[in-house]
Amino acid sequence: MNRRNFIETVTVGSIAAPSILTAGTPSRTEPRWSAPFKSSNEFSADVVVAGGGLGGCAAALAALRSNLRVILTEETDWIGGQIAQQGVPPDEHQWIETHGATQLYRSFRTGVRDYYRRNYPLTDEAKNRKNLNPGDGAVSRLCHEPRVAVAVLLEMLAPYISSQQLILLLEHKIIGADVTGDRVRALKAISFRSGKELVLRAPYFVDATELGDVLPLTNTEFVTGTESKKETGELHAPEKADPTNQQSFTVCFAMDYVPEINGRKVNHLIEKPKEYDFWRNYTPKLTPAWSGKLLDLSYSNPSTLEPKQLGFHPEGIQTGSLLNLWNYRRLIRKANFKPGTFQSDITVVNWPQNDYFPGNLVGVSDKEFKKHVDWAKQLSLSLFYWLQTEAPRPDGGLGWPGLRLRPDIMGTEDGMAKYPYVRESRRIKAVFTVLEEHVGAANRALITGQKTGNTAADFYDSVGVGYYHIDLHPSSQGNNYIDFASLPFQIPLGALLPKRMENLLPANKNIGTTHLTNGCYRLHPVEWSIGEAVGQLVAFSLGKNVIPRTVREQKPLLEEFQNRIRSQGIETHWAK
Repeated sequence: MNRRNFIETVTVGSIAAPSILTAGTPSRTEPRWSAPFKSSNEFSADVVVAGGGLGGCAAALAALRSNLRVILTEETDWIGGQIAQQGVPPDEHQWIETHGATQLYRSFRTGVRDYYRRNYPLTDEAKNRKNLNPGDGAVSRLCHEPRVAVAVLLEMLAPYISSQQLILLLEHKIIGADVTGDRVRALKAISFRSGKELVLRAPYFVDATELGDVLPLTNTEFVTGTESKKETGELHAPEKADPTNQQSFTVCFAMDYVPEINGRKVNHLIEKPKEYDFWRNYTPKLTPAWSGKLLDLSYSNPSTLEPKQLGFHPEGIQTGSLLNLWNYRRLIRKANFKPGTFQSDITVVNWPQNDYFPGNLVGVSDKEFKKHVDWAKQLSLSLFYWLQTEAPRPDGGLGWPGLRLRPDIMGTEDGMAKYPYVRESRRIKAVFTVLEEHVGAANRALITGQKTGNTAADFYDSVGVGYYHIDLHPSSQGNNYIDFASLPFQIPLGALLPKRMENLLPANKNIGTTHLTNGCYRLHPVEWSIGEAVGQLVAFSLGKNVIPRTVREQKPLLEEFQNRIRSQGIETHWAK
């Protein structure tokens, strides 16, 4: 399949009149941007970053701030990955406002708030709130529209684009690689708009794609799916490995609730989805068992797996003691804006009810990829139609016909996100692999013998920090939720280094974790921290004329690198 099926071609990503230097080590004191490319279909820079998600953007920004020339490719017409093209408000830890993420990530968050203050008619109360949360969603201290994330990221990149220090290639996919031994020489990209192929050359390459797509193209060793207990010794690992057992993915969508216009009742019923009857009667076959039918206001409690009821009311009012799903990932709270700005609150649907687990996206043919995404879209459309027509209301009635899809929020024609929300990718076979014993609270307690005050493993080569509980959604081979406590953790440099390849680095969900530990390293601020560390590592390695693995192996280099990134606002240890 041509994966542009997801891509709404709104803006052109091709670059006219290229003028970046051919490959070579640039001066660290005086960057050079004016020499021409070798040919019209060949671009060169210091680093090629494949994938414009949060990790890719962070890697590019870190390299750019170090005076490197960067080529950044992105399959869709939006950068931002899970926070933008996938439509998912940030999942963050409770300390995010003050620490536990890089300074650059917090600058991005500040940029989002400033964007709303500059461009939206906020109420005085909301505008003056230090920690403005446009949507006041339950999931995050900063719930906002995907397009605002895109605008802020482009604003951060704008000076480098205008100087042509950065070449941003939107709607371009990496389709091939030139590899000699343990080094990547070039990547081949194709434009979804023109069909033109480009050769991208650089001393360094970063795989920040959502599925780790560059790894197989470059013959970089990787793993997928579930490792066995024998392989990893992890407390929650299964007895048998299964490379095909991947977490579910989700096609998100946005909706608002407008039951009346000018005092007249209206409904916004969509056409019945073609696979509605299938999904309406679908009962997930999971172990332990799911709570019942998928399209229902109940699900398996992630931590206990017992049936748990949920509430839903699109006016945002309390639903007794139950979580009102409307408020969960709410992007816009109407009351934060002056009258007339929004007709309704707006919320994003990334719920248990539209997790898709009958198939994988990793390592499948284009035809299989398309099939699963089409079915996942049908699931999301079916959930929306069910909410409009059959969802139980507090008054005893059924359905909320005033619910309305918001394609403009997702930047698409059909109202679905531009790309699926991906929770699991190919993962490099790394110099060091993060195991449950390093970050899982229960497994860590067994290792240390401590019942209270337990901390995650202290990595001597830490290049960042993060926190999220270990959260695995139902999987393609029938596992129900796997959800348990983790500890505030570090990001070890060894997990960012492939065992063999010298000049390819990961910057998304493709680092050296396991199926289990990926569950806490996959969230927004951690992905950003990984990418920023990788961008800094490329610049440091070029400046020292060493490969990244040497930075970890030589203590003086490692200490110098860690001091460098700390000076750039990257925390390597949690504040005590």
